[in-house]
Amino acid sequence: MKVLWGLGKLLTLLFWSVVLVNLLTPFVHPLHLLVNLAGGLLAVLHLLEVLLCNRSLKGRAHPWFDRLKIVIFGVFHLQSIPTPAAPKASHA
Repeated sequence: MKVLWGLGKLLTLLFWSVVLVNLLTPFVHPLHLLVNLAGGLLAVLHLLEVLLCNRSLKGRAHPWFDRLKIVIFGVFHLQSIPTPAAPKASHA
């Protein structure tokens, strides 16, 4: 499963590089609008993920670095964060 999350991160990074290249030197007419639209929608979705997962990041060692990774990679970084261990219930 780690291979799939790593591949997803790689493809997301490739997509962001396409968006950046499109901003620097726009593609042909209809394509550059679609790339900008897709990049904008993905940026909004990733920012929503940061807002929704903000509370779960507070206990992490570097929460701002995790937030930055979520803005870049989205759910692919969220899936690589280990879940905290649940406290054991004592039956006294």
